[in-house]
Amino acid sequence: MNANDQAFLFDLLSTPSPTGFEVRGQKKWMQYVKKHSDSVENDAYGTAWATVEGDKKGTTIMLEAHADEIGYITKCITKEGFIHVDRIGGSDVAVARGRRISILTEKGDIDGIIGNTAIHIRDRENDELAPKIHELYVDVGAKNEKEVEKMGIRVGQPAVCTDPPMRMGKKAVVGRALDNRLGSFIISQVLRNVHDQKKKHDCTVYGVNAVQEEIGGYGAKMVTHRLLPSIAIVLDVCHATDTPGIEKAKHGHVLLGKGPTVTHGTCNHPKLVERFMEIAKKKDIPLQHESSSRYSGTDTDQVYHIQEGVPSALISIPLRYMHSVVEMAHLDDIDHTIKLLTEFVRSVKQSDTFGLEL
Repeated sequence: MNANDQAFLFDLLSTPSPTGFEVRGQKKWMQYVKKHSDSVENDAYGTAWATVEGDKKGTTIMLEAHADEIGYITKCITKEGFIHVDRIGGSDVAVARGRRISILTEKGDIDGIIGNTAIHIRDRENDELAPKIHELYVDVGAKNEKEVEKMGIRVGQPAVCTDPPMRMGKKAVVGRALDNRLGSFIISQVLRNVHDQKKKHDCTVYGVNAVQEEIGGYGAKMVTHRLLPSIAIVLDVCHATDTPGIEKAKHGHVLLGKGPTVTHGTCNHPKLVERFMEIAKKKDIPLQHESSSRYSGTDTDQVYHIQEGVPSALISIPLRYMHSVVEMAHLDDIDHTIKLLTEFVRSVKQSDTFGLEL
């Protein structure tokens, strides 16, 4: 990853895009991919896609990631000037207290902090318990409800943590929203590779940045109905299980820096999984394996059964500390995922149907 690529990734990571309020991030992503595609479009709810036209008509490939991040939403303003919040998506209240946040208002972003009573005066009997969501409150430095309202804050506005991304060590990237702004970034790089190559590819490629994954994958469902691709590859993050306290018998064995994962089972089409394994072996790309027993917990679950069925597969980037402000990924995993998806797209021909012969 060169300096320009990192600058774009860090800009994406820093741009607030909580579920249902993804417009800012989508605009930046669309502006970037416009340079490396034949057209860029979006639907009514904000899912965006870029198209790289193929040389031949027929087979279409959808590469999909989700654009939204977890956050909070203002729920109640007290007469003393404090703001109670609710979750947007799977926000972890266990790590919420003492965080700096930004409330996204029509007048601009307002800084605040999630209050944290000093350890000296807390009720130590329940000190180790995570707070309930309704027990969290935001302090914006106001002395009463009227001051809060004068700032432009009202019930129903979203908020996100403000911790910026950073490099750590030689090859680690740390920050909030790597889930799944990493996927958005990687798809933009694959589009660039395919669009800028000298020879036009056989198949048309849709690079999709979908909304509302964190609350059910609705953006992916809507856009799959619209585009009806021949095949779909969903890109998301998965849990790296190489840190203390994680039982691998329960959560699998995935290592940071050892390559992306391919998921087997449920929504994942065996022929597509086989193709990824073949490409990884041929191109010397490290590839890890995951299993899905009932559902994948990703947009793939909403994509593969649309209409008569879309052969689909899930590729994931290992991530430590998911749904926190210190999510950690490895640069090698990012680069290897870009290469794997680029080579996959180049491998697909019009004659490939990916049907199962019974």
